[in-house]
Amino acid sequence: MATTADFRNGMCIDLDGQYYFIVEFLHVKPGKGAAFVRTKLKNVTTGRVLEKTFNSGVKVDEVRIERRPFQYLYRDDMGYNFMNTETFEQIPIPEEQIEGVRFLKEGDVVDVQIHAESGTILTAEMPVHVVLEVTYTEPGIKGDTATNTLKPATVETGAEVRVPLFIDAGEKIKVDTRDGSYVERVRG
Repeated sequence: MATTADFRNGMCIDLDGQYYFIVEFLHVKPGKGAAFVRTKLKNVTTGRVLEKTFNSGVKVDEVRIERRPFQYLYRDDMGYNFMNTETFEQIPIPEEQIEGVRFLKEGDVVDVQIHAESGTILTAEMPVHVVLEVTYTEPGIKGDTATNTLKPATVETGAEVRVPLFIDAGEKIKVDTRDGSYVERVRG
């Protein structure tokens, strides 16, 4: 058990049988009345974010989670198959539990969060930025870096990303897996 004084970002709590990560929290002490804690909680299974207010000192069930690195191997009808990089044990993870799955390519290492007591997989998080090769886009225009105009481009995983006009097929780009946005061109 934990109280509202123990809250920290990334902490996992059990509310009515559902697991939530604390995205952000704020202790509020109004001039009049009792103190409370305003939080933003992200549902582990659905990914939905909700705002909840707790009275100060309320006890909550803290869920102990472990983070382990898993490497993506292949996809089949069971889901996406990963291998624990420490024990070499292989497990399938359903598509809904992987954040940023459309940018996942063979050999990528993801951070899998596992419930410490039961061993069930909660989520798999991609790295924030990944480097992908552009497989198709309309031909670029040299020197056109002054405008913020974007064009669609397909990357090696099949996902579509909006890129600047000067990006050509065959180039490598860095992509933000949280929102699918172009970050920069990668040379070399």
